[in-house]
Amino acid sequence: MSEQAIPQWAQHYDHDAPMEFNFIPCNLQDYLAEAAQTAGKTLAVQFHNFKITYEKLNEKAENVAAAFRDLGIEKGDRIAIMLPNLPQTVIAFWGAIKAGAIVVMTNPLYMEKELTHHFNDSKPKILVTLDLFWSKIEPLKEALGVEKFIITRTSEALAFPLNILQTLKAKRSHEFIKIPFGKNIIPWKKLLNNKDRYIAPNSDPKNTIALLQYTGGTTGFSKGAMLTHANLTIQIQQLLEVLHTKEHPMDHLFIGVMPFFHVFGLVGCLILPTVLKSPTIPVPRYVPADLLEIIRKYRPTFFCGAPAIYISLMQQKKIKEVDMTCIQFCISGSSPFPLASLKRFQELTKAKITEGLGLTEASPVVSANPLFGLQKAGSIGMAIPGTELKIVDPEDGVTEYGNNQPGELLVKGPQVMLGYWNHPEETANSIRDGWLYTGDIAYRDDDGYHFIVDRKKDMAIVGGYNVYPSEIDEVLYEYPKIHEAVSLSIPHRSKGEILKAYIVPKPGEKVSAAEIMAFCREKLASYKVPRMIEIREELPKSMVGKILRRALRDEEEKKLQAEKENQKEENSK
Repeated sequence: MSEQAIPQWAQHYDHDAPMEFNFIPCNLQDYLAEAAQTAGKTLAVQFHNFKITYEKLNEKAENVAAAFRDLGIEKGDRIAIMLPNLPQTVIAFWGAIKAGAIVVMTNPLYMEKELTHHFNDSKPKILVTLDLFWSKIEPLKEALGVEKFIITRTSEALAFPLNILQTLKAKRSHEFIKIPFGKNIIPWKKLLNNKDRYIAPNSDPKNTIALLQYTGGTTGFSKGAMLTHANLTIQIQQLLEVLHTKEHPMDHLFIGVMPFFHVFGLVGCLILPTVLKSPTIPVPRYVPADLLEIIRKYRPTFFCGAPAIYISLMQQKKIKEVDMTCIQFCISGSSPFPLASLKRFQELTKAKITEGLGLTEASPVVSANPLFGLQKAGSIGMAIPGTELKIVDPEDGVTEYGNNQPGELLVKGPQVMLGYWNHPEETANSIRDGWLYTGDIAYRDDDGYHFIVDRKKDMAIVGGYNVYPSEIDEVLYEYPKIHEAVSLSIPHRSKGEILKAYIVPKPGEKVSAAEIMAFCREKLASYKVPRMIEIREELPKSMVGKILRRALRDEEEKKLQAEKENQKEENSK
C-alpha cells in the first residue's frame, strides 16, 4: 500500500483524489487466468479470420509453457520473442510468463550489431521468431548463443482456409522460406500442439523479474530494464485508475498498432486488454491506409499510439469516408502530440485523449493529463496514482526546485524497475534513494502539471524508440569518405522530431546524402537511420574542438520558427 496526501492539483483532477491507493502486487499470469475464468467465451484476439477466446488463449499459453519446460526452461531463464504483432506473439508471451521465464521482447528491426549485443547481454535459451527473419538470424546462430530456435510462419496466424491459401501463394511466388527444422530448430506448431499444461508457482512478485525490456535508458548503450511481476501488475492498476474503468465501464475493442516488442505496445495493447477482458486486433505492420480500413471494418474503441501514427492516419484522403467516432479512448505517448493535430483527432473521433510521460524503466507510464479534467497543451500532465515526481538541480541531483524552475525530473513509484540487467553501476547512477533519474529537464507549473523542456543527455526519441546519436556517429565514421560527422534530433512540423546528420567529407572526396543513407541502412535499424543529411565544409566547435550539437539544434529551431512565421504570413494574405 502506498499513501499520498491530496496534492495541490486536486482541483484539476477528473475525479476525487483518493488519500490512499491500494495497489496489490501479483503475478502477471494471474490476469490471464482470471480473464479465462470470468470471461472465458469472450474474444481475446482476432487476426483476419483467426479468433481465439480467453479460455482458449489461457489453455494454449499453458500448453506452450509446458513445451518450454520440456525444452529445458526453468524459472528465471530467458526466452526472447522476436515477432511482429501476431496471435503467436500473444500466445508466446503468456506461455513464457506461465513457464516462469523472463521474457526478452526483441525488435525485429535490429541489425547484426544490435542483435548480438542484445542476446549476449540477456543470454536467452530460446528465441521465438518468424520465418521471414531467418535469413538475418541464421548467419548469427553461433554468435547469439541461443540454444533453441522456435520458428513460426505468418500462415499460422490464420485459420482455415486462409492458412492454406497463404502457404500456396508463398510457394507459387517462390517466397516460401524453407527452414532446416531439427533438434534445435523447432516448428511453432509443435509447441502449440502440446497437450500438457503448466503454470510456474511464484510467491514473490515484487522480486521476480517478468520482463527484460531493452532501452538506451538515460545513459549508455542498450540495457535491459528489469521489470518485475509487481512492476507490471501495479502499473496496470495505476492505468485503471487513470482510465476510470469503474466509473466509465464499456465493452472495449483494442487495436494493437503499437509494437508488442515496445513496452508501450506490450502494456497498452496486450496486457491491458487482458485485464479489461477485451479483444485485441494485432497489426503486424503499420500502413495508414490499411489501419483506416481496419477501423472501418472492426470499429475499435481503444487506441494506443504515438503522435506520428495519429498524424499520418489523418493525412489519408479516405479518412473522411470512415466514421471514426467508434474510438472512445486514446493514449498517446513516446513524443509530444502537436496541439493542432491533437485537436483535429479529437474532432474526428470525439474521443478522450490522454498524453503523458512513459519510461521503459517505469513500466512505462509515470504521468498523464486527466482524461476528463483540465488538459494542458504540451504538458506531460500530473503524476499518476501512487507515483511521485520532483524536480532537482541537474548538477547536484539533490537540491529540490520549486514551481516554474527547470531541472532534472525524478520519479518514484511501485512501477519503477529493479534496475538494469548486468549493469549495477548504471543502476546506481539511475536509481538513487528510490528515485529514478530520468535525464529529462522539466518544470512544474503552479497547478502541478509538468512540462519537458530539454534532455540532459543527447538521447533522441524517434517513433517512440530511444536513439543515441553517438551510436549513429560511430557508424558514420566508418564510412571512408567522411572526415567529421555528428547526428542529432531536430524539430519537425508533423513528426515532432527526426534524426539529421551533418557531414564534413575528407579533403578531395565528394559524398552524397543518398550514399550515406544507404550505408546507414546496412548498419542500423531503420528508425535509427537519419532522415536528413546535410553536407558541410565545417561543423561548429568549442574552443577545445568539441562539436557543438546545441548550436546545430539552435539553427534548426530557428529555421522551423521562420517557416512557421512565413506560413502565417501566407495564410493572412
